[in-house]
Amino acid sequence: MYKSIIAEDIIKKDEAKGLHNLLYVKDLNLYYGNQQALTSIELNIRDKGITVLLGPSGCGKTTLLKTFNRLTDLYPDIRTEGAIYFQGENILDKKTDVYALRQKMGLLSQRPFPLPGTIADNIRYALRVRGVKNKTEQSDLVEHYLKKAAIWEEVKERLNTPANRLSIGQQQRLCLARGLSIEPRVILADEPTSALDPISSGKIEEQLMELRKDYAVVLVTHMLRQAKRLADYVVFMYYGKIVEKGRPQVVFESPSSDIFKEYLEVGH
Repeated sequence: MYKSIIAEDIIKKDEAKGLHNLLYVKDLNLYYGNQQALTSIELNIRDKGITVLLGPSGCGKTTLLKTFNRLTDLYPDIRTEGAIYFQGENILDKKTDVYALRQKMGLLSQRPFPLPGTIADNIRYALRVRGVKNKTEQSDLVEHYLKKAAIWEEVKERLNTPANRLSIGQQQRLCLARGLSIEPRVILADEPTSALDPISSGKIEEQLMELRKDYAVVLVTHMLRQAKRLADYVVFMYYGKIVEKGRPQVVFESPSSDIFKEYLEVGH
């Protein structure tokens, strides 16, 4: 079994600063039918900052991410064991209100999926889900969240035009704004720059860096350079297991497993 490392001294300093855990994954196992996809996952995700799930394609990163908002429920052949505690409650419990859970987990997918309708409609829809019905308040919040996703200046003169006319990079930032408008506690970002050009990717990264101050961001990526740029905490996965985890200055400088050393050498 691969050795995992945790920068215990740094974690203790974080806890002293009040950076508490928001998500705690305990002995999580996941199966697709008879095939095990995640094995004995143990993981803490703090209330603020960017936790990067790093590893090659097919290693279980996205599968793990989907357990956090119970998107794994959409697949009838998936079975889970263990627990995921969010704000002290086991979200894998059958009694969990999955609809309410997903409102607390903003999702940014690999490719953007704007809703049918206008740019403003995309934000208004999420606001209505949140219970904001006053149109004046909605208009103010449309501007607020588009600014928060750094797209307001580009779209403020065409809020009533179809969202699908935006470039793919703009659509991704619109989807980020829509996710933020529900006021989540966690932002789940599943390779959100993989379909974007370098300029658009840079804008998304800039926003994630800004959002880390107020949200717990969980970012799935296979790009080593992106992980090094963004990570406050790194989780390296391989064949459904966590191989190493810890602060980037620890795991990148002093990897303890041969497979992670090889990954760093190839991706350097």
